Amino acid sequence: MATDYDAPRKTDEEINEDSIEELKNRRNDKNSGKVDEDEVEAAESFELPGADLSHEELTVRVLPRQANEFTCASCFLVKAASQMAETKGGQSYCVDCV
Repeated sequence: MATDYDAPRKTDEEINEDSIEELKNRRNDKNSGKVDEDEVEAAESFELPGADLSHEELTVRVLPRQANEFTCASCFLVKAASQMAETKGGQSYCVDCV
């Protein structure tokens, strides 16, 4: 949990008052214990590794490598020419892999 060191500090008395008020609000809130998500629906939306995806179609248009791009010889990602760090033996490497 992140701590905001610039926030004004509360005394122990104020902290106890806040938590008591919060507990009272939770007790009065009828829907606080209910879960909104159905576990079965959530499980159906996850794709397991090795799942059969042969019925799926690509919805993204794939473009070939452009003239101002290169393929890194280490990570094999297509990067902009401005990301090229060095070339060794005819192979180009990106700044992330060097």
